[in-house]
Amino acid sequence: MPGTAVTIRVDGTVSPGAGGPLLLLSERLDGHDTFLTGALNIGGTTFPVRILTLDDVTVLRPVEDLPALAEGTRWQGTLHLPHGTRPRSAPPDLREAAAREGRFLDGLDEAELRYVLTFLSEATTAAIRQARIQAVVSALPAAVGSAR
Repeated sequence: MPGTAVTIRVDGTVSPGAGGPLLLLSERLDGHDTFLTGALNIGGTTFPVRILTLDDVTVLRPVEDLPALAEGTRWQGTLHLPHGTRPRSAPPDLREAAAREGRFLDGLDEAELRYVLTFLSEATTAAIRQARIQAVVSALPAAVGSAR
Protein backbone atom coordinates (compact mmCIF):
# COMPACT_ATOMS: atom_id res chain seq x y z
CA MET A 1 0.00 0.00 0.00
CA PRO A 2 1.26 3.48 -0.71
CA GLY A 3 2.48 5.53 2.24
CA THR A 4 0.82 8.74 1.02
CA ALA A 5 -2.14 9.75 3.16
CA VAL A 6 -5.47 10.52 1.49
CA THR A 7 -8.20 12.86 2.69
CA ILE A 8 -11.80 12.38 1.52
CA ARG A 9 -14.94 14.46 2.12
CA VAL A 10 -17.65 12.13 3.42
CA ASP A 11 -21.19 12.40 4.76
CA GLY A 12 -23.85 10.10 6.07
CA THR A 13 -26.12 9.30 8.99
CA VAL A 14 -25.69 7.98 12.51
CA SER A 15 -27.04 4.44 12.81
CA PRO A 16 -27.38 2.17 15.86
CA GLY A 17 -24.88 -0.65 16.28
CA ALA A 18 -24.37 -3.46 18.79
CA GLY A 19 -21.22 -1.83 20.19
CA GLY A 20 -22.42 1.76 19.92
CA PRO A 21 -23.34 4.17 17.14
CA LEU A 22 -22.10 3.61 13.59
CA LEU A 23 -21.54 6.24 10.92
CA LEU A 24 -23.13 5.01 7.70
CA LEU A 25 -21.62 6.75 4.66
CA SER A 26 -24.03 7.94 1.99
CA GLU A 27 -21.66 6.57 -0.70
CA ARG A 28 -19.54 3.41 -0.56
CA LEU A 29 -15.79 4.00 -0.62
CA ASP A 30 -14.00 2.25 -3.47
CA GLY A 31 -10.29 1.59 -3.67
CA HIS A 32 -9.50 2.62 -0.11
CA ASP A 33 -8.19 0.72 2.86
CA THR A 34 -10.84 -1.09 4.77
CA PHE A 35 -10.80 -2.82 8.14
CA LEU A 36 -8.07 -0.38 9.15
CA THR A 37 -8.23 2.68 11.35
CA GLY A 38 -8.56 6.17 9.90
CA ALA A 39 -9.38 9.51 11.47
CA LEU A 40 -12.69 11.32 10.98
CA ASN A 41 -13.04 15.05 11.52
CA ILE A 42 -16.57 16.33 12.14
CA GLY A 43 -16.97 19.99 13.02
CA GLY A 44 -13.37 20.43 14.14
CA THR A 45 -13.27 17.30 16.34
CA THR A 46 -11.13 14.41 15.09
CA PHE A 47 -11.52 10.87 16.38
CA PRO A 48 -10.29 7.44 15.23
CA VAL A 49 -12.64 5.18 13.29
CA ARG A 50 -12.48 1.64 11.93
CA ILE A 51 -13.37 1.62 8.22
CA LEU A 52 -15.65 -1.24 7.19
CA THR A 53 -16.37 -1.40 3.46
CA LEU A 54 -18.75 -4.18 2.51
CA ASP A 55 -20.31 -5.10 -0.84
CA ASP A 56 -22.57 -2.08 -1.09
CA VAL A 57 -21.89 0.15 1.92
CA THR A 58 -19.11 1.72 3.96
CA VAL A 59 -19.55 2.09 7.72
CA LEU A 60 -17.26 3.93 10.10
CA ARG A 61 -17.14 2.44 13.60
CA PRO A 62 -15.79 4.93 16.15
CA VAL A 63 -12.88 3.46 18.12
CA GLU A 64 -13.73 5.70 21.08
CA ASP A 65 -16.86 7.53 22.20
CA LEU A 66 -18.41 9.76 19.56
CA PRO A 67 -19.14 13.41 20.08
CA ALA A 68 -22.85 13.82 20.88
CA LEU A 69 -24.54 12.66 17.67
CA ALA A 70 -28.07 11.29 17.98
CA GLU A 71 -29.31 8.30 15.98
CA GLY A 72 -30.52 9.39 12.53
CA THR A 73 -28.46 12.60 12.59
CA ARG A 74 -26.99 13.60 9.23
CA TRP A 75 -23.32 14.52 9.42
CA GLN A 76 -20.47 15.51 7.13
CA GLY A 77 -16.77 15.52 7.68
CA THR A 78 -13.32 14.66 6.42
CA LEU A 79 -11.94 11.14 6.53
CA HIS A 80 -8.15 10.86 6.74
CA LEU A 81 -6.72 7.57 5.45
CA PRO A 82 -3.12 7.29 6.66
CA HIS A 83 -2.32 4.42 4.26
CA GLY A 84 -3.77 5.97 1.11
CA THR A 85 -5.57 4.11 -1.64
CA ARG A 86 -5.27 0.41 -2.28
CA PRO A 87 -5.08 -0.67 -5.90
CA ARG A 88 -6.96 -3.86 -6.67
CA SER A 89 -5.25 -6.32 -8.95
CA ALA A 90 -5.66 -9.95 -9.79
CA PRO A 91 -3.20 -12.27 -8.04
CA PRO A 92 -0.51 -14.00 -10.13
CA ASP A 93 -2.12 -17.46 -9.93
CA LEU A 94 -5.38 -16.11 -11.39
CA ARG A 95 -3.56 -14.12 -14.09
CA GLU A 96 -1.49 -17.18 -15.08
CA ALA A 97 -4.56 -19.44 -15.24
CA ALA A 98 -6.43 -16.92 -17.39
CA ALA A 99 -3.45 -16.56 -19.73
CA ARG A 100 -3.07 -20.35 -20.04
CA GLU A 101 -6.74 -20.66 -21.02
CA GLY A 102 -6.66 -17.67 -23.38
CA ARG A 103 -9.17 -15.72 -21.26
CA PHE A 104 -9.51 -11.94 -20.89
CA LEU A 105 -9.15 -11.06 -17.19
CA ASP A 106 -8.83 -7.29 -17.67
CA GLY A 107 -12.44 -7.06 -18.81
CA LEU A 108 -13.73 -7.32 -15.22
CA ASP A 109 -15.17 -4.08 -13.88
CA GLU A 110 -14.36 -2.83 -10.34
CA ALA A 111 -17.31 -4.61 -8.69
CA GLU A 112 -16.63 -7.89 -10.49
CA LEU A 113 -12.92 -7.78 -9.61
CA ARG A 114 -13.77 -7.02 -5.97
CA TYR A 115 -16.13 -10.02 -5.93
CA VAL A 116 -13.50 -12.32 -7.51
CA LEU A 117 -10.79 -11.21 -5.08
CA THR A 118 -13.10 -11.80 -2.12
CA PHE A 119 -14.20 -15.18 -3.51
CA LEU A 120 -10.56 -16.29 -3.84
CA SER A 121 -9.42 -14.87 -0.51
CA GLU A 122 -12.09 -16.86 1.36
CA ALA A 123 -10.84 -20.22 0.05
CA THR A 124 -9.77 -22.30 3.04
CA THR A 125 -7.48 -24.75 1.23
CA ALA A 126 -5.22 -24.71 -1.83
CA ALA A 127 -7.55 -27.17 -3.57
CA ILE A 128 -10.58 -24.94 -2.99
CA ARG A 129 -8.63 -21.91 -4.25
CA GLN A 130 -7.65 -23.77 -7.43
CA ALA A 131 -11.25 -24.86 -8.01
CA ARG A 132 -12.40 -21.28 -7.56
CA ILE A 133 -9.73 -20.00 -9.94
CA GLN A 134 -10.94 -22.48 -12.56
CA ALA A 135 -14.56 -21.38 -12.01
CA VAL A 136 -13.61 -17.73 -12.48
CA VAL A 137 -11.43 -18.41 -15.53
CA SER A 138 -14.12 -20.50 -17.22
CA ALA A 139 -16.56 -17.58 -16.88
CA LEU A 140 -14.19 -15.03 -18.46
CA PRO A 141 -14.53 -14.04 -22.11
CA ALA A 142 -11.98 -15.41 -24.56
CA ALA A 143 -9.07 -13.07 -25.23
CA VAL A 144 -8.99 -11.47 -28.69
CA GLY A 145 -7.28 -13.83 -31.12
CA SER A 146 -7.67 -16.82 -28.79
CA ALA A 147 -8.89 -20.05 -30.31
CA ARG A 148 -10.68 -21.04 -27.10
